[in-house]
Amino acid sequence: MTYDEFKRKIVDDQDLKVESSDSKKSEGLDSGSSSTSSKLTESESLEWAKQAFESLKKKQEELRSERNQNEVKPIDGIDVSNINVSNQELNLVGIDHQESRNTIHINSLDSDSSEPKLGEFDETFAWSAEVLAAQGKKVEEVSVEEIDWLGRLRRGLEKSRQGFVTELLERLGDDPLTPEVVDDLETLLLRADAGVEATDQILEALRRRLNEEVLDSREGLRFLKEQLSKILDSPIEASQKEQLAPRRGSLNIWLLVGVNGVGKTTTLGKLANLAVRSGYSCLIAAADTFRAAAVEQVKIWGERSNVSVISNPSANADPAAVVFDAIGAAKSKGIDLLLVDTAGRLQTKNNLMEELAKVRRIIDKLAPEASVESLLVLDASQGQNGLRQAMAFAKSASLTGVVITKLDGTSRGGVAMAVSSEANLPIRFIGAGEGIRDLRPFNSFEFVEALLANR
Repeated sequence: MTYDEFKRKIVDDQDLKVESSDSKKSEGLDSGSSSTSSKLTESESLEWAKQAFESLKKKQEELRSERNQNEVKPIDGIDVSNINVSNQELNLVGIDHQESRNTIHINSLDSDSSEPKLGEFDETFAWSAEVLAAQGKKVEEVSVEEIDWLGRLRRGLEKSRQGFVTELLERLGDDPLTPEVVDDLETLLLRADAGVEATDQILEALRRRLNEEVLDSREGLRFLKEQLSKILDSPIEASQKEQLAPRRGSLNIWLLVGVNGVGKTTTLGKLANLAVRSGYSCLIAAADTFRAAAVEQVKIWGERSNVSVISNPSANADPAAVVFDAIGAAKSKGIDLLLVDTAGRLQTKNNLMEELAKVRRIIDKLAPEASVESLLVLDASQGQNGLRQAMAFAKSASLTGVVITKLDGTSRGGVAMAVSSEANLPIRFIGAGEGIRDLRPFNSFEFVEALLANR
């Protein structure tokens, strides 16, 4: 059994081999679905969270017991160093081939120090469980991976939340919304880099609602969340891909593009790790041949996830040639996901943009049947500058989506709204920390809940 973090569900071994025809349909959590938690009182919501915690605790104890039973201990007189097992086979059973070979632990809980574990039942767990319940999750469907990510996301958006929610709640108070409060909200949204277009949409909707009825502060906050999610969901719905996940059993090629310094190569490394954890076969093409040490950086990320890297050691090698070789290797090995690292470029540099176009032509020629995505990596701390990059790249790089990184280091989390409303690009992944697990598929409902968490 493997937890597919792209699709946010547990898949069995049969599902890992090839994707069924109906799995091409959207399997994501419907961020527009009615809220289950809104029907629960505060005490009922807390009880639901406790039940989820106990369910996870039981599952983890059963898993630990099963793994202890499968522990393999050294046998006197047998030299385990002569056992011929490939690195790939070791990975499948959770063995770190770099560790001591005197004792082998199959599927050890400590094989990956970053593997999420169930902590204490605290306020963060209760909040995370409430967010999952609001999306229609059942107690037995809650996973440690989801709880872990929501905690990371909430912590990652702390700076944006401090600069936005604190003042927002002060202005809302306990009284009904007034036109003056709506005017103050405009300032807060613009300060968070939500952008003029998104801000205007939100304020217009709020003013229309105020003309129809009196809104108390609680309903006003709920309506604000609804409008923010609506803006974020619009380009995702237009793309007709509620989730971006590789299709098993066929070649998927994802290009990562963007300017230098936005975390493009790091994002590629985290995506590779996400793919491996989710049971997909993965290959990396080190096609950033312009930046010094870029290839070595990619190789380090590949080693961390045991993913092979196709590269050309020659100085100033042709990026298109690297991609050519990588596609050939991916086809011969039946790889699910080929991640392509491209050179950091400015949208105004015609030669670099032409190089990117050349790579796309190679892909179209060699792998016309592949599912191709062109993802722009944006640094959230750049705010409106990042938005301008998105607008320019969208015209010349055939972008299909955006990855927003470094949300944990900025108070400009509102830039996500600007990307969706003005660049009209779907946000596919977000990074909210430095850890290898701090990158996950984007979910508008969870993002807005974390951004506006008031406890």
